[in-house]
Amino acid sequence: MSLVYPAALAALLAGIGVYGVLARRNAVLVLIGVELILNAANLLLVTAGSRSGVPFAAGPVLALFVITIAAAEVVVALAIILVMFRRFGHIDLTATPDLTDEPEPTDGAGPGEVDEAGEVGEAREAGVVDAAAPRDTAPAGSPDQDRRLPEGVS
Repeated sequence: MSLVYPAALAALLAGIGVYGVLARRNAVLVLIGVELILNAANLLLVTAGSRSGVPFAAGPVLALFVITIAAAEVVVALAIILVMFRRFGHIDLTATPDLTDEPEPTDGAGPGEVDEAGEVGEAREAGVVDAAAPRDTAPAGSPDQDRRLPEGVS
């Protein structure tokens, strides 16, 4: 059997894999590119080990080691990708990540903005706004007055 065809197929797989690693922004597609490169190496190992006249069949055994390492790599990479998606909402590798521990305010007011309760954002946390002040400032006799919190409950 000629080694030209399996070597050409391995070169094609490796080329597609390198393109996937270098040109893609999505982490999952980069992971697929790495797997293609590893599969190209496996193909070459098995092809070289299956030649007649080779005293030891080390190619298929080495391919099993590569498959095991690739499986471990996939597990770790997918765990990292899942954490990235949960934290940032995307898995774009070119985006600059915000590595601060503080979550972004989603429902409160930012600095200088007025939130739903009529308080200036971040002023309550700084102690400028009284925590015992009523949150609802509905005028007397309005339908929203019934939803006001009782005294002492915040």
